[in-house]
Amino acid sequence: MRGKQLLKQAFALKETIRVPWVPFVGVHAASLLGITAEEYLKSTELIVKGVTKAIELYNPDGIPIVFDLQLEAECLGCGLVWANENPPAVHTHPLMESVLLEDLKIPATTEGRIAVVMEATRQLRANNPDLALYGLITGPFTLGLHLLGTDIFLKMFMDEQYVHKLMEFCTGVCIAMTNYYKEAGCDVIAVVDPMTSQIGADQFEQFVTKYCTQVFDHIKVQGMSSSFFVCGHAQHNIEVMCACKPDNISIDENIPLEYVKKICLKSGISFGGNLLLTSALLLGTPEDCERNAVDCMDIGGNKGYIMSPGCDLAYATPRENLVAVTNLINDEYRRDVIRAMEAKYVEVKPIDKTAYGSTSRVIIDVITLDSSSCAPCQYMLEAAKRACEEFGDKVICIERSIKTPEGLEFLSAIGAKNIPTLCIDGAIAFVSNIPPINELKMAIENIIKKK
Repeated sequence: MRGKQLLKQAFALKETIRVPWVPFVGVHAASLLGITAEEYLKSTELIVKGVTKAIELYNPDGIPIVFDLQLEAECLGCGLVWANENPPAVHTHPLMESVLLEDLKIPATTEGRIAVVMEATRQLRANNPDLALYGLITGPFTLGLHLLGTDIFLKMFMDEQYVHKLMEFCTGVCIAMTNYYKEAGCDVIAVVDPMTSQIGADQFEQFVTKYCTQVFDHIKVQGMSSSFFVCGHAQHNIEVMCACKPDNISIDENIPLEYVKKICLKSGISFGGNLLLTSALLLGTPEDCERNAVDCMDIGGNKGYIMSPGCDLAYATPRENLVAVTNLINDEYRRDVIRAMEAKYVEVKPIDKTAYGSTSRVIIDVITLDSSSCAPCQYMLEAAKRACEEFGDKVICIERSIKTPEGLEFLSAIGAKNIPTLCIDGAIAFVSNIPPINELKMAIENIIKKK
């Protein structure tokens, strides 16, 4: 058994003959075709070719059509910045400018790149009848932040009614996108809401629970399975995510898989994710990836666990690393061999921290997955840059992406455990929590005075 039937069993918490495999292939598919992410995400033909190539190489049970959290935002007026090896990033926020919330309209299935993606879905459905197709939609809180920018955090305290109106609108967009993917032939709707990692459980219950529950209820009525995707340090929100009643929760390596398994199974919900996105899949060897995959399989077990990366695969992820995971899932003997081997992953070296405090400038380091592809990372970096503006050359802001060996070395040396993390002069200051601009400015000013 494979494909959608195996995934249905996992979603239903039934014992499966093996762990289902869902590689979150986003713009990595563009690399398989030797083209840019921008070319790929703007073409039905190329999306179909890229996903088809990934299916041939990685023999998945399920696969996303695209992994692009800017799809809806673009149609709603957000300006995008395109990159060769990442999905686009939101650059402008219409509700921060002259656009009124009541003027926004839910995009139609024929609008912009939504039309491109839906046509790709129809073609992939026709070509892969037994495969589970995932339609990824931007979660209401993340979409709200795209539209309003980081001002949403201030309005959560100063104008609760406005935030609820914004969430109602974004929920309507989620429901519409669910309908579009349903009509095009998807089996699973994944609500991807990474920015919820930036709020606490109380704020989640106040501003998110009601709206995500509506979306998951609607998905169930449509006869599809659902998944709740989150990335970053969101362990504090797993229980309230479960309360939204999705069929599945998918997380990255910021959260221990053991913890997610315990909470999800207690709530009658399947779980997935946790393959190391950078240190194993992107920068490691095939053997590193096999070791990581075995670790996840041994923890996850054959009841309710779905093997997947923690987020969408990096563009440059070596195909041989993913093929190694694919083969391992179907080879019990190889799994036994790997269990007997010592795990390596990527070796990291300590960095010299003596530069901090020895210069007249304050150094702000923002540790990210990649600010051009990870929404929490993008907004953390933007907050840092905005706070630094008024200090001129007294402050320098540096991004430390863990997609690079240097970034991983910095992460290890500084002792950070979660992404994104902001450090001030070599000391961890804000962990997976975008700071208010004034608070960050005050922290920088205090360091400058001490110098």
